[in-house]
Parts: sequence; C-alpha cells; structure tokens
Amino acid sequence: MLSTMVYLVGAGPGDPGLLTLKGLEAIKAADCIIYDFLANSRLLEHARPEAETIYVGKKGSFKTIAQAEITRLIIKKAKSGKTVVRLKGGDPFIFGRGGEEAEGLVKEGIPFEVVPGVTSAIAAPAYAGIPLTHRDLSSSVTFVTGQENPLKEGTGIDWKGLTPGKGTLVFLMGWKNLPIITKKLVANGWAPSTPVALVRWGTLTKQKSVVGRLDNIVSAGEVAGIMPPTVAVVGDVVKLKERLDWFETKPLFGKRVLVTRALEQAGEFTRVLEREGAEPIAFPTIKTKPMPGWWGLDRAIKRLSTYDWAIFTSVNGVKYFFERIKALGLDLRELKGVKICAVGPMTAKAIGSFGLRVDLTPKEFRAESLIEALGKKGIKGKRFILPRALKAREVIPTDIKRLGGKIDVVPTYKTVKPTKEAGGLRDLLLGKGVDCITFTSASTVTNFVSMFKRSELPELLSASRIACIGPVTAEAAKGYGINVDIMPKDYTIPALTEAMARYYRANK
Repeated sequence: MLSTMVYLVGAGPGDPGLLTLKGLEAIKAADCIIYDFLANSRLLEHARPEAETIYVGKKGSFKTIAQAEITRLIIKKAKSGKTVVRLKGGDPFIFGRGGEEAEGLVKEGIPFEVVPGVTSAIAAPAYAGIPLTHRDLSSSVTFVTGQENPLKEGTGIDWKGLTPGKGTLVFLMGWKNLPIITKKLVANGWAPSTPVALVRWGTLTKQKSVVGRLDNIVSAGEVAGIMPPTVAVVGDVVKLKERLDWFETKPLFGKRVLVTRALEQAGEFTRVLEREGAEPIAFPTIKTKPMPGWWGLDRAIKRLSTYDWAIFTSVNGVKYFFERIKALGLDLRELKGVKICAVGPMTAKAIGSFGLRVDLTPKEFRAESLIEALGKKGIKGKRFILPRALKAREVIPTDIKRLGGKIDVVPTYKTVKPTKEAGGLRDLLLGKGVDCITFTSASTVTNFVSMFKRSELPELLSASRIACIGPVTAEAAKGYGINVDIMPKDYTIPALTEAMARYYRANK
C-alpha cells in the first residue's frame, strides 16, 4: 500500500471474524489507526507494533471528540506522510459519517479508499435469527436512523412513505427514541400488533434480543434491560426468530470463560470457545521461556542417533526442541532411526507439522498410559530422550528406569508466572463476572492459586464452575481445596469444550 493514504475501513458489527480481508490488509499496513467505540479493540491486535492507535470514542451521545475534530485529526496524520486507517464500527457509509470524512479528505487533496464493512443493520438481525427479506413475508427492507428525533421540525424521515406491512424496517441506534418511533409508525398506519425485535450488541457473545409488538416493545425492552447499542427490526420477518435463532441457542452462549493457559497457546482454545458462543477472557497464569543455557539440549541433539525413542509430552517441548536443532545448523536427518512418541493429538500435530510421522500415541494423554504403551513395545535396554519443561512430573523417567530403560531428561524450556496483576481478575470474580474457570495443566492451577490469599479463594470461586482438562490437573486443583465441576474423558481442548457444553445444557 502507498504511503499518505487514508483507508475508511468498516470494522463490522462487533464479531472480529466479520472484518473483511481488505480491511485486515489495511490494518496490518497502517502507520496510524483512528478507531471508534464500536470497533472491536481485538482488531488492533493485527496492527504493527510500531503503529499509532488513537481512540476517538463516539459512544452514542457520549462523544469524546467531535466529528469535525476527528476529521481534522485524520487529515493531520495523513499530511504527516502516514498511512491512516479510520476504523469505524459497521460500515463507514451507513450512518457512519464516513461520507463527511471523505469530503474533508477531498477538500485537502488527500487520496483515500473506502473499505466497506458488514453493517449491524443486517448482521445483528442475522445473528438473532431474523432474515430481513423472505419470499413469503417481505420483499424489501428500509434502513432508518433512530437517532433523529421524529418530532423535530423538518425531519428527514418520510414516515408516510414507510408503507405499512409491505416490507421490513430496520432502525439503527434507535433505543433512545423508540417510544416516539413506535407511536409515529402506528400513527402512519402500522398495526399495533406488528412484530418488533430489539437486538443489543449484535454478533457478540453478550448479544441480547427481545421480541414484542409495536404497542409493547418499549416496556418489553425496559424489562429486559435493553440499552444502546441496539438495532430494532419491524415487520413480519420477526416471526421467524423463534425457529431460526441459531446464535443465542449455542450451548455456551453468553458464558464468560476464563482461559488460564499460556497466551501463545490460548488462541486455539479461544476460537473453540467462541464457536460455541462463549466469551473467552484471556488471563494466562503460565508463560514459557527458553532455557537460559542450551548445553544439555545441544549435547543430546548431537548424539540423537544413539537413542531408540524420542518422547514429546507437550507442544512446547516440540517447539523449543526443533528450534534448537535449526539453531545448531542441523536438520531432521538427525532423527534418522529414532522412533517418536507423542502424548496427545496436539503434540502429535506439532510434530507432524515438521513432516515427521509419530510412531506411538498412547490412548490416554497422560504419563501412566504412555508407560503402558511403551511397555508393549519393549523398554528394557532401550535408550530414550525426553525434551520437556524444567519442572515436570517424574512418572515417565522413574518408570522407564524401573523397567530397565535408560533415559535422558533434557530441559528445553521453563514455565514462569506472568507478571500480570491479579487485581482486575479479583474484582471480576468478586463481581460474579466469570461463569467458568478453565485449567489445562497443573501449573496453571498452581500459578492461579498463588495470585490470591488461600483464605479468599472460596469467595472468589463461589460463582464460577471449574473445568480441568484431565485428572492430573484436577488433582492439583483438589489439592488446593478447589472443587472440580467439569472434566472430559479425552484430555484435549475440544473435548474440554464439549464437556463444558454438556454441563451447561444439563444445568440450564
């Protein structure tokens, strides 16, 4: 992309997965990103580390910076030679005032491009199970701003032209004026019994929707606690919501799930949780670091041909082991003749990414099952290498030695506790803001507990369910007096997520 260019980018309705590929490309290339309240802040994770990010608010009627000032800011940054992304919620040209910003750029002779976004006008109803058009119910749709006062002199809304019963109406940002909007529609021929739906925070896991009629939707919304940002849908298509409600019926919809695993490994878990409708809260209690000295691992790598088996018990062990092979100027030929054992499908997948075949994966993803599987292959007289964390359970090396094998335990990385403060998490737990806390290793449990006083744990955990990936992790939790509510039969992230879904389906 060229420098001194402004991209007016639609950030979509909230779900970061709905950002367009072109929008993502612009964010990655930007020197400066100027973003709104309704633009999901997670999109900024795609920005370059050195990119400047500027928040300009625009939260309903609470505007931190006036529109004219925002336009001047865009122009100023562009004139300084920067590639600027103006990141706007929804679509920049649908009630987004992107047209005004574009006009300002034209006056200054600044080149710009518009990157359309998925507007909440269609996305929020879609996530609520409401198709805006339907062959049997509606052949047209009209988008109307809900922020203009319909009673003001010289209104820009043609209320008489909104023909009753002939199509679907969508009001954006209309909660504040909903009492006036409903009265105005009824006064212009719309039946009081016309179905209406309100969708707040559409496409996000905190989405809330309410269905009513023109004559009672205001009170229904008040009872449900509806607040901005809200999209209102008026018309017979609302009747389809009960049958087509696919998002809010997901098994983990709306559940706030604390993810305590290492940040570099949390991505997969987060994606799985979001697919099931949960709202993941990343709070890593563990972090991996390479060993400060490599002499032990280097010595083992240089004599790999002397081993019969290489045992990998984690993705991290695979990562740091193969990174070190490359750093030494060696390649996969060093493993010629060495059989490979992987504990768990994700570890096996990590090994497979290097083009290597795994010779053995135990049925259960734990040390005891590994020893049983190796025992059938023969352990006595065999040589094993175990690249692992500096601190780990001693079951594998102890049992291999007991059964007549020789094993070199080679620390390839260490786990440390992140320095992230626990104050915000304490407040969240005390406020009953976490539905489920997940632990994926004994270390995540130990580090989590160490962040708080043991005496306050019962109160902090009183409103949260505890989910552990397997028996070793569960035993660690129980050792601290923590009751474990959820544990899958298979010790994997997908299985853990499915076990959580079953738990919440059974305990609605």
